[in-house]
Amino acid sequence: MNKTLKLMLAALITISAGSVMAQQKNVDNWVNSTGTPWRNGDGTLCWRDATWTPATAAANCDGWLAPKPAAAAKKPAASKVAQKKITLQADTLFDFDKSTLKSGGVATLGKIAKDIKKMKLEVVIIVGYTDSVGSDAYNIALGQRRANAVKSFLTNDGGVEATRVYTESKGKADPVASNATAEGRAKNRRAVIEVVGTQPVK
Repeated sequence: MNKTLKLMLAALITISAGSVMAQQKNVDNWVNSTGTPWRNGDGTLCWRDATWTPATAAANCDGWLAPKPAAAAKKPAASKVAQKKITLQADTLFDFDKSTLKSGGVATLGKIAKDIKKMKLEVVIIVGYTDSVGSDAYNIALGQRRANAVKSFLTNDGGVEATRVYTESKGKADPVASNATAEGRAKNRRAVIEVVGTQPVK
């Protein structure tokens, strides 16, 4: 396996083996080219599209309606997947309360895009977060604008395939530090980029 992407601000790198299971004909969870559902960072939730229902959930994902016991489906050989989660402080990318990339943010994302293009990309998920200043609605909108700005750079300037990049905003949810201090609020203003793909085995 090639060395994982050398990213300046990488927070977590995991290598996992994905196995393909028999799926329903219509599945509204995101899956990779081998049919394996994409999961969040801790593996507890599967990514869904807007038309998801329990009836169209991928097998063994959250919300899946398990059928009555039947003959076990044959499992093909497992394939290795490289998953990288990069946390970037928003103050590195944007000015306070803004969604326009700063020059330092452009340089950082340029390096990320270059490394992404070295792998066989499956999906990039960008999640924007804010601190607790302002209303929920305002922070959700700000986080989404920032996530969209990151996607726009990676796809338009970085050459990453746009159809494989998804964005989401969680606003002030899931803080990683206390919002009672300026230092804590700065840590909570962040963009998390999760990159999943495959790399050739030497």
